[in-house]
Amino acid sequence: MDVQQMIVAANKAQCFVSPPLSTLIITINTPSLNPNTPAKTPMRTSLSFLRLFRPLSRPQTVLFRPLIPRYAAPRFSPSFSRHFSVSSAPFSASAVGFVEKEREEEERWDFSDNETEAKLVFEDNDGVFADNDMKHLVAPEIEVKELDELPEQWRRSKLAWLCKELPAHKAGTLVRILNAQRKWLKQEDATYLAVHCMRIRENETGFRVYKWMMQQHWYRFDFALATKLADYMGKERKFTKCREIFDDIINQGRVPSESTFHILIVAYLSTPVQGCLDEACGIYNRMIQLGGYQPRLSLHNSLFRALLNRPGGSSKYYLKQAEFIFHNLETCGLEMQKEIYTGLIWLHSYQDTVDKERIKLLRKMMRESGMEEGKEVLISILRACSKDGDVEEAERTWIKLLGSNDSIPSQAFVYKMEVYSKVGEITKSLEVFREMKKCLGYTSIASYHKIIEVLCESEQMDLAESFMKELIESGMKPLMPSYIKLTDTYLRLNYHDKLESTFLECLEKCRPNRTIYSIYLSSLVKVGNLGKAEEIFNHMGENVTIGVNAKSCNTILYGYLSSGDNSKAEKIYDLMCQKKFEIESPLMEKLESVLRSSRKEVKKPVSLKLSKEQREILMGLLLGGLRIDSDEERKNHMIRFEFNPSSIPHSILKRHIHDQYHEWLHPSSKLTAGNGDIPHKFNTISHSYFGFYADQFWPKGQPVIPKLIHRWLSPIVLAYWYMYGGYRTSAGDILLKLKGSSEGVKKVVKTLKSKSLNCRVKRKGRVFWIGFLRTDSMWFWKLVEPYVLDELKDFLKAGSETADDCAVKSRDINFDSASDSDEKGSSDYSEDDNP
Repeated sequence: MDVQQMIVAANKAQCFVSPPLSTLIITINTPSLNPNTPAKTPMRTSLSFLRLFRPLSRPQTVLFRPLIPRYAAPRFSPSFSRHFSVSSAPFSASAVGFVEKEREEEERWDFSDNETEAKLVFEDNDGVFADNDMKHLVAPEIEVKELDELPEQWRRSKLAWLCKELPAHKAGTLVRILNAQRKWLKQEDATYLAVHCMRIRENETGFRVYKWMMQQHWYRFDFALATKLADYMGKERKFTKCREIFDDIINQGRVPSESTFHILIVAYLSTPVQGCLDEACGIYNRMIQLGGYQPRLSLHNSLFRALLNRPGGSSKYYLKQAEFIFHNLETCGLEMQKEIYTGLIWLHSYQDTVDKERIKLLRKMMRESGMEEGKEVLISILRACSKDGDVEEAERTWIKLLGSNDSIPSQAFVYKMEVYSKVGEITKSLEVFREMKKCLGYTSIASYHKIIEVLCESEQMDLAESFMKELIESGMKPLMPSYIKLTDTYLRLNYHDKLESTFLECLEKCRPNRTIYSIYLSSLVKVGNLGKAEEIFNHMGENVTIGVNAKSCNTILYGYLSSGDNSKAEKIYDLMCQKKFEIESPLMEKLESVLRSSRKEVKKPVSLKLSKEQREILMGLLLGGLRIDSDEERKNHMIRFEFNPSSIPHSILKRHIHDQYHEWLHPSSKLTAGNGDIPHKFNTISHSYFGFYADQFWPKGQPVIPKLIHRWLSPIVLAYWYMYGGYRTSAGDILLKLKGSSEGVKKVVKTLKSKSLNCRVKRKGRVFWIGFLRTDSMWFWKLVEPYVLDELKDFLKAGSETADDCAVKSRDINFDSASDSDEKGSSDYSEDDNP
């Protein structure tokens, strides 16, 4: 049935009326339909179907429990009763450690980690128990006229028809139907439609009606309707839509109700999507600072638990947020559970600089509350002692651990070894290592790394080598940390032969690593073997998984300058200028005399300006989903690089990107000495130079496709778009992920076809998928292959299959089926949080 037939059907339909929201009865009858009335699309449930009909004969009355309870109007606090003029820019929620905005995340990645030592485990389940309090929250009452209160027969008839038709259609058709009724639909009519959809649990349809209302000239903001709809979206865990309505309320100068704050936080905490915890922290802070509310005890506890359950030891960055939660529990006089004290001490013990006075105060508060210090607290105390070598406190804590009924974890032995090593008692560290095997029956990989590190620092290399041999024979992994410690010590002691043999042994047993290559390069330069050093340096530059950095360039530059090979020194200088590496001051003084004799002007090696290659790479990454954050005045902008830790291509690509933009990176994102691991998240400094890209790709904090995108889709842009935001399916086809409007996607597709690249488009939620299928994927691959990193070609080559996780077997998209919203006239708000 097309739209014209639906409109005709509306004009001919009988007066079907749904019962009032507040009634405790429903009427059931057998209606006699006009045979001339066109057939209606069946409802999804029989209950929804019965609710549409007004009695045409004498009704039977049946008692029925209402689906949606009527809540009393909320009692607003004094700070909540006034209207606030709030900008749409993010609030400065002070206590968030890392705030990475991801309001539109559709890809559900698994970020689980096996590092049990860096995760505090609770005895009970890990569920979000704040969910249980949602039914006790109050919400404003929606005032809406019922159909039988409307004087016009034709209006009642058309509204009843819309109530029946809208839930049965997808977003595109729904918008077209509503657009056809714009001549007579008013605010009250659309409000009734949205309320009716919520009554019959068609909340998604209600949200689409609400978003359509906002685009009409007669729209007036309805706080009660927005609150009710946001609450229902949040209860269904559709946090993106709930947050969208939440922001609408704030942009209208109102403060959301307590229920909306609570439900949105719970929705974020119930979702494994990366970045949702930071959003939950921000909403929690605004609930207290902006709304003046006192969150319920369960909400405090749920958020605190979520902070401690962050994978990979990243919980330590949330100390300020945890202290903020603790402060709120304390000032509100709420019950302080033992897990709160334990978790806060645990977080403090993981800091680089431990606040021992704060830990002491927390332990005192635990004792005053009658709580015993459990195993988790004692291990946290040992960890804190290992940071500064507090032997006395560590030994007292160890005695308590031995006296407890719980078994001593392996990490406690490692901390005790480190305590003794801090004060130079290497013999006692060895005793603890041997004691571990007697007590536990095994020795952990962490204990091997620690004892080898301790022995290397004390230059007891024979013992360190014997433990390294024992570690290799045990078959435990990883070996790289101990190899790095050994080679670094050999370099310091000038044992260059042993260093070389250890380096070659490491290459046989471990994956390439820039840190150990840099150590070997320094050794070769130190002994004057510049031919081998040049070979190693070139190999590092050619292998993207290793790469060169400022340290390795300065090392080889020092070798050339020391040997008087000025021509090669100039080449390294040019390379460092191209990569914008900083040259060490002593080397720069030697370089100046060399450069003045051959050049008129000495180039400045560091200049904050993007090269042509950097600009094209950035555009490709932005198309693939890279995010730009702007300040409130949109004067300075920060690029946030985020990579999926479970993806092999992303693990390789991140090092390349880190090297490409190293001079732009924030100091916290740069590698420190002795740490060669690239984080999965890093960001640039905030700079006005990125304003052009922010205006083109993120003009209002939302991703858009630039109007001039047809000028920028070069092969290198497509290659980095594919490497960052693309996939190869199990069938060998190529998919590119893209966010933006339908018009922007059409422009991209048109540009691709102008390059003889045929493709198909499929919409899944907020994401458009551009698919190059079968032979089309081969043509795309031929275009981008020269610019794809060599290490990624086996993973991304079109037309081939692999058993690796980079093949998107579970995400194969059927381009022959209809999109989620592919009808003409569909709008951008027809998305789903769970595509």
